[in-house]
Parts: sequence; structure tokens; C-alpha cells
Amino acid sequence: MLGSTHGTLTTDSRRARVIACGEQPGPAVHGRPAEVDDLDVSGRPLYSDVPDLDRFFRPESVAVIGASDAEGRPNTGVTRQLIAWSERVGARLHPVHPSRPSVFDIPCCPSVADLPEQVDLAVLLVADPLPVIEELAEAKVKFAVVFASGFAETGEEGAAAQDRLAAAVRRSGMRLLGPNTNLNAFERFRDDLDGPAIALITQSGHQGRPVFALQELGIRLSHWAPTGNEADLETADFISYFAERPEVGAIACYVEGLKDGRSFLLAADRAARRKVPVVAVKVGRTETGARTAASHTGKLTGADAVVDAAMRQYGVIRVDGLDELQDTATLLARARPPRADGVVVYSISGGTGAHFADLATEAGLRLPALSEARQAELHQWIPEYLSVANPVDNGGHPVGDWRGRKIIDSILADPEVGVLICPVTGPFPPLSDRLVQDLVDAAERTDKLVCVVWGSPVGTEPAYREVLLGSSRVATFRTVANCITAVRAYLDHHRFVTGYRSPFDEAPRTPSPSFRKAQALIRPGEQLSEHAAKQLLRAYGIRVPREQLVTSAAAAVRAAGLVGYPVVMKASGARIAHKTELGLVKIGLTSASQVRDAYRELTDIARYEDVSLDGVLVCQMVERGVEMVVGAAHDDLFGPTVTVGLGGVLVEVLHDTAVRVPPFGEEQARDMCAELRGRALLDGVRGRPPADLDALVEVVLRVQRMVLELGDDLAELDINPLMVLPRGQGAVALDALVVCR
Repeated sequence: MLGSTHGTLTTDSRRARVIACGEQPGPAVHGRPAEVDDLDVSGRPLYSDVPDLDRFFRPESVAVIGASDAEGRPNTGVTRQLIAWSERVGARLHPVHPSRPSVFDIPCCPSVADLPEQVDLAVLLVADPLPVIEELAEAKVKFAVVFASGFAETGEEGAAAQDRLAAAVRRSGMRLLGPNTNLNAFERFRDDLDGPAIALITQSGHQGRPVFALQELGIRLSHWAPTGNEADLETADFISYFAERPEVGAIACYVEGLKDGRSFLLAADRAARRKVPVVAVKVGRTETGARTAASHTGKLTGADAVVDAAMRQYGVIRVDGLDELQDTATLLARARPPRADGVVVYSISGGTGAHFADLATEAGLRLPALSEARQAELHQWIPEYLSVANPVDNGGHPVGDWRGRKIIDSILADPEVGVLICPVTGPFPPLSDRLVQDLVDAAERTDKLVCVVWGSPVGTEPAYREVLLGSSRVATFRTVANCITAVRAYLDHHRFVTGYRSPFDEAPRTPSPSFRKAQALIRPGEQLSEHAAKQLLRAYGIRVPREQLVTSAAAAVRAAGLVGYPVVMKASGARIAHKTELGLVKIGLTSASQVRDAYRELTDIARYEDVSLDGVLVCQMVERGVEMVVGAAHDDLFGPTVTVGLGGVLVEVLHDTAVRVPPFGEEQARDMCAELRGRALLDGVRGRPPADLDALVEVVLRVQRMVLELGDDLAELDINPLMVLPRGQGAVALDALVVCR
């Protein structure tokens, strides 16, 4: 391999500018400029500090700028809530108003300069926060919250105002939440709940309400960060902070747009290192959703396929609905790590068990058949005519004696079983009451996960309200779909974090030897010819066919003799994108006369189509293999991305691709190949031999290195087709397209 094949890289010229000119290299590292040692070869940060937000969530002193107690004023209700919150957290509150001696009988300061002490947190209830920010900077306030709207969410003029606000905050050294945020951080959190907590991050306050309401079901919440437009503090800051909090068992997020792709990846990486699950609803799957999110928060939603891939790479669990966010975050926060990944369905109905098993298996859960010995043990208490292989059909949970617990305990004792799920489609007392009590009692005595789906639409039954919700050891769901989603996320998360190695630890900091050769081939603002594009690939060790560029029919014949028949001939020029459609490719040429005729035909077509050529390529013909595409593009949010998929002329029809955001290593490159719907083609079908998967993975990693070292210079790269030969024979780039920025 080319040294390390991981990492985020671009040109070292940017790195030189950083050192020589003092330019800030890439995004700031959470509140401080990134040092050169924190950067990969591209100038992107490899490390982020954890912002110290203790004094934001638990300040000792608070200033309320624009405080009011006048009836009917919006600021009055806000002031009242902040006074109550300050009392709960033990903070001293100082109202600030130029013309009021007191607010709610609390002495009022006429200005920020008159505050009696240096405050930790200032809450701004003013329409124009910019002048106040500068006053707060003079007073050395640590944190500020801006509720005012009318910034980036409103368009260009608002975005410019937000930029001015952000610049003032950077100069001040304080940290700011907002603008366009709300009071969610200052809600009343229940302090009578224990166990691991959910920390909540939302860009829309209303969208966090369902998660916040989990406290009424006994689920502990520790924090709520309503990030708003994220002029300064962003989702990534709060993920990093919450990941370090010992009381946080899971982080739940509602995200409309990410402020900075690399900051988000670094925060997700921190959570993965610490095995803290992050569950997120991310708006922008559709054009309509993305458009609405932009008008709401004024940030990029990001190309959804790239966002999705980036989240998977770093273990962020993406869900679609707020109900899924509630249930998945709750399970991940409270459940112990699995002892096994086998799931058993225990049901009082054969139909219910079969239906659930279908849905669970389709979702990727493993339902192992119980051993014959285990089944024989279960048949001591369950009639022989009922199936107990998995699902386990009890025909009606025993009510009058001890057999119910015996059944459940026996299932949980199986070493292949890590999760027991009991779907109860509707209450059927006393059977359902005894069933859930036995499940709760068994859950208290096992370290395995016990789940119940309580399907009653009513939800007022004592078995549900008092028994199931009264247990912190049973995970209770109201729908089958949410149960399956949460259990799959639970198993996937623990598989992911087991042995997790951060790709940022292995990202290179210096350019590879290939970089200098490649840089000389770049033509800013131009598309390279196929010949030049292949030279670029060759510089990074990617194999291309034997070929020669010729400018006469006689030279073409000589080249064909050197390359070896049969040959392929192709027009080569900087502005040719789809040679096949224009008839500028001739394949299977086996004689000198065919080569001469092909040369004349190709040059005639080029003249007719007014296509400028730098010559004609005479290429080795490579036939036996699987046609793939490997490419790269620049994403506005995350920077360079790498794609692999089924290639050839149908690539734009099949759309069978997988994408990753660097840095990533060999395991992620293999996962990309495994995600493809046509993955079986690489394994060998209809008598064909298996393809050289190792060679394909190697090309993906080399492309990653190339496009990231040249990331400031490359707009697009496509290797199509990349012919992946039979196992052990490698892969050959038959065609390549490179567009320079």
C-alpha cells in the first residue's frame, strides 16, 4: 500500500500557508484555533477540545438583559421562568434594565457595566444582541444566550447579520447559544429519577418535546441543548460535552443542518471512543425537507447520502421519527451491553410470534433456533404440539402456578440468547397481567435484555402503567416497529463500539511520495483528457491498461503491435465526457487494417462533432472481470467523499453505490462493497470466478489518498469502468474522468 491509506488530505501548499502566514487552518477546534500538530495533511483538524459547559448548565450567577415584570410582555414570562430556574440550580440572578429599579422585587442593574459581579451566563431578551455582546465581552461573561430571530433563517441579509454576531462572539472569547433559540435549556428537569440519563440536543425546540416528556414515564433526562442557528455553539460541541458526562447514557438529537462536517465527525468519534450512543433524527432526506430546514435554521442540510454514510461510519444511529428517537435512545441509555446477539420471541399466540419473527428477521435480527435440549426442557411446561424452537409459543402463559417463570428463565439461560422479546398485542387479564409480572421479575434477575411490546391502544391498563413502566429493567414499547428498530440499534451499537479504532488516530500528516507527481498533472478549471487522468491514477499506484497515445494511423499500428492484439482505440481529449455515446470508442480490433480504419473513423467523428483531441489511445483490451466504478466528489459540508459501485454503461441507471467520508480505513472500504445490492457479482455468479475483492478495496483506499491529497484541486474523479479481475489478478482502470477545481 501507499504508506497509510487512511486520512483526510489535500495539498501541502495550504499547510505551508498556515505556518507562514498564520492563517487559521480549517475549522476552529472548539473555541481555539487549531494548532498545526492537530491537523492532517489536508489542513483539517484531527482533534477537538471538549467545551467546558458546566457553567452554562449550572451557573453560579446569571444576568437577564431586558428583564421585565410588566404584565402582558413576552419578556415577563421568560424572566419569571429564568428566576425559577436560577433558584433550582442555585444561581444568583441579576436583572438588567435601563429604566427599572427592580424586577419581581429583585434589584435591577441599569446596564451590563453595573453588574455587581462577573457572571457566568447572560440571557439576552433584546431584539438587537450585537451591541450587548460587545458589552458582555468587556464584562468577561462566559456564556450568552440569544433568543432573537431574524438571522440566517431569513435569507442573505439575516445571514450577514448572523456573521457579524458570530465574529463579535469570536473576538469576545465567550460562547454563545443561538440566535433563534428558546428556553428549553432552562426547563424543570425531574430530580427524583435515577439511572443513566438521556441528554437532548435539538435545533427545533418543539421537536424535542416528546423526548422531554419521557420523564413522565420514569426516564431520566439530564440536559436539553436547543442550538438554534448555531452562530457559535453547535450540535458537535454538545455531543462532545455530553459524551464526557458520567450520568449520560445516550445522546438524542434532532438535527436540521450541520454547521461543520468535520466538527460533527470529531464529536461522533469522541462519543464512539467512550461508547456513548448517539441517536439522531436528521432532516433533509427529501428536497422539500431540506428546503424547509434551510429556512428554519439557515444551515446546510448536506447531501443526504453523504450525511447518512458519515453517521454510519462513526456509529451515529439515524432514525426517522420522534417516536423512534424516544424509544431507541431510552433503550440504549438503560440497557446493559448484550451477552449474545440472538433474539428470542416469546408469545402467547402462534400467529403473533410468526408475524413478529418475519418482521424481525427482515430487519436483520438473528433469531436462532433453540437447541433440542432447550426445547425439551421447555416442553416440560409447554404442550408438545406447540413450537418452542423460536418463536416460543406458550399457547397461553401459565396463570395459576410457577411454570411461567420457569419458561422465561429457561429461555434466558440459553447462551445464544441475548434478547427476549414478548409482543402482547392486547391486554387479556389475568393472563397478560401475570405474564408481564413474570417478565419483570425475570428481568430483575438477569443481565440480558427483556423487551415487551404493549400493543393496547388504550395504555391505561395497570399491567402497563404500574408494572411495566414501574420497572427500569424491562424495555417497554408501544409498537412492534419501534421495538425492532431499537433492538437492532442496540445490537449494532455494541458491535460497533467493541474494538472501535478511531480513523483520526491513523490519519497521515505529511503528503505521500505520489503527491508531487500528481500535482504536476493538475490543470485548474479544466477537465483532464483520459490519457492525463490515467497518468494521475498511475502516480498513485492504480493499475491502468498498457496503452499509447498516438497522433497518426501509422503510429497507431505500431502501438497496437507493442500493446498486443486485440486492442481498444479511443479518442482522447480534455472535453470528452461520454465517448461511447459519440462513437469515439472502438473495441476488439485484431489487425493493422482495422487499427488504421479505426484511427481515421475516430478522428473524422471528432472533427464532425467539433471535439478537440490530443490524440488517440491504443489500449490493451481487458475483458474478463466485473465492471465497477470508483469515484470521488467534493461535498459542501464534509469535503472530499469516495464512492464505489457497480460500473459500466448502466452506472447512472442502476444507482448501486456506497459512499464514505474520509478518513476511513480498510474495514470501512470493505463495508462499502458489502452494502452494494449487486455484491453477489463480486462473489462469482453463473459459473464466473470470484472477483479480486482485495484489489478493489486497495483501489478505493488509493483513491481516498489521492483525492484528499489533491482535495483542494479536484472537483470530480470517476474511474469507470474499473475492471475487477478474478481473485488474485488485480483490478484495472479502463477509463477515467478527472475535473479540476
